[in-house]
Amino acid sequence: MVQVFFKAGARACYATTIAVFCLTVLGTLRCQADPLDDAAEKCRPYVVEQIDQSLADARVLRERLVAKDLEGAKREWIAARVGWERAEVFTSDYFVPDLDAQIDAWPNAVMGFHTIEAELFGQERGKVDEQTDALIFHLADLDVKVHLIHLMPQGLLNGPARLAYEIGKSKAVGGESRLSGTSLNDMRNNADGIALAYDVILAPSLTTSDPKLARAAKAKISELQTLVAVGDLRKLDPEKLRATSEELIVAVEGSAPKIGHRSPTLEEVAQ
Repeated sequence: MVQVFFKAGARACYATTIAVFCLTVLGTLRCQADPLDDAAEKCRPYVVEQIDQSLADARVLRERLVAKDLEGAKREWIAARVGWERAEVFTSDYFVPDLDAQIDAWPNAVMGFHTIEAELFGQERGKVDEQTDALIFHLADLDVKVHLIHLMPQGLLNGPARLAYEIGKSKAVGGESRLSGTSLNDMRNNADGIALAYDVILAPSLTTSDPKLARAAKAKISELQTLVAVGDLRKLDPEKLRATSEELIVAVEGSAPKIGHRSPTLEEVAQ
């Protein structure tokens, strides 16, 4: 009886020791956790909402195709782009590179939004049922991932810089969605995503560590939003847009070390 009791007591002591050890490790990990993790997590509901909406609109696009409603399909393609472009700052190559390529490869697209765009809005229209099914499949995959993926602060710092580079370099000289005529929408939604990422991830810490730089970065984002708010793509000033995007990238690069992160590399920004 004594031996049994001793063994039970030893097991209880061992279990207690393990529990204390685990709590100690978890406490240490929490102390070492990135202070921006909580800020990054605040972005998740926004990302989920936008991808949810993009997926829902893509499914309606498929319904319109089945109904042979070309104009309705065009409207739903445009609608599905909104959520995707707003969330692109978060769902960049840093997090889901394969899905990014499958959903929104450009200009040399073999699947995704722009292959469907070419058929819906181009001169020689073909069937895009299979492509639309693939788009829905990949958006559904992404929809699952954005609920679960670790939104690493470094990736969310790289996202605004990368997207600003894309707006200033490639989208400024004619736009991304030329056949549908919605390139300005793409840029506006991108700029809104950049603004949200800055407000949630960078601004709180940067305003404390370097208020002047925080104001400068915010001013460049506002300037970018103003530049793409024109009513017609022909009224867009590509040189000014390029210069502003470059200045915004410099501001983000300078901001990262101020809040304990490395600056995005040129390769990460230009990929």
